[in-house]
Amino acid sequence: AGPPVLAAHSLVLPPDYIQIAQCFEATRQRCCRLEQDGRRAREQLARVEAERAALEVKLKHARNQVEVEMKKRHRVEAELEKQERKLQLVFESLMREPWGSRVLSGEQRSVLSALAGRRLGTALAPGRRSSVVDESCQSLLSHSDISYDRTEDDVVRS
Repeated sequence: AGPPVLAAHSLVLPPDYIQIAQCFEATRQRCCRLEQDGRRAREQLARVEAERAALEVKLKHARNQVEVEMKKRHRVEAELEKQERKLQLVFESLMREPWGSRVLSGEQRSVLSALAGRRLGTALAPGRRSSVVDESCQSLLSHSDISYDRTEDDVVRS
């Protein structure tokens, strides 16, 4: 319960006591407000920390996905270069053989020449690859700045 209520007619107090009681009441009210503010701030901090943890997990998954996609891209590009080399060798072999010119029509020779004439990785057909992508995997955040918690995927794999 609160402080006892003093009836004006039952007790006469010196003005200093009344002033002290008023100061105590003002201080008590201020403490209550500060406690409420502190409780709200702790609740907000807990919400923000939970959101940050969720975002860190999402970032980890996104980085892992980027790494997987980059590996796939490198494998596909290596396979493409391998196929281009094979095509170049086939074309050169056909053109070296005396019967190669007779077997292929002029249009076929022209197409093969155009395909084989390009250097690997330089003059790619338009639309075949988008613009150059920075694959350095460098981020504004270094990997040491982020703590990776065990995710559900990690637990499943264990």
